Amino acid sequence: MSGGRHRRHAACAGLRQGRRRVPRGTPGGGAQTARPIARGRRQRGYTLLEIMVAFAVLGVALVLLLGTLSGGVRQVRWAADSARAALHARSLLDVVGVGEPLEPGLREGGFEDGRYRWVLQVEPYVDPARLPDEPVDPFGPRLMHLVLQVQWGEGGPRERLRLETLRLVQPDAAWGSG
Repeated sequence: MSGGRHRRHAACAGLRQGRRRVPRGTPGGGAQTARPIARGRRQRGYTLLEIMVAFAVLGVALVLLLGTLSGGVRQVRWAADSARAALHARSLLDVVGVGEPLEPGLREGGFEDGRYRWVLQVEPYVDPARLPDEPVDPFGPRLMHLVLQVQWGEGGPRERLRLETLRLVQPDAAWGSG
C-alpha cells in the first residue's frame, strides 16, 4: 500500500506544478503525470508593427483634419474679404455723381490704406438697339455706363470684383454743359 500512497502524493505534487493527472483507462493511463496544460501563455499586447500601423493611420487622419480646418479658415477669410470689397464698391457707387457732375473718364483710389484698390470707368452708354441714323435729343437725359473694379489680396494674383451699372444723367449735369 505504501506504493499507492506514494503515487497519490506524486500526482498531487504534479497538479501543484501545473501538471494534470490522467485518469485510469486513458492512453498513458494510470497515475502518471501528463504534459503541462497549455494555458494562455501567449504574451498579450500589441506588436511593434501594429503600433506603427496605428500611428500611420492616426497621422493620415490628423493631416486630413488639419487640411480641412486650414481650408475652412481660408474660405472664411476669403468670404470676409469679398463681402468687405462688395460693401466698399456699393458705397462708392452710391456716392458717384452725387454733389458733382458725372463726367466720362477714369478714376482710381483705395480703401483701408490701400488694401482694396479700385478703378472706376465712366463713359456714355451706347444703346445697341438704337439705329445709327436715329436722332438724339441734345436736351434729354443721357445714360452713363459705370464700370467699377475692386482688387484686393496680398502678393500673387489678386482677387477682383467687377460691378457695372447705368446712371441717368440730366444734360446740364453731364459734361458740364448747360
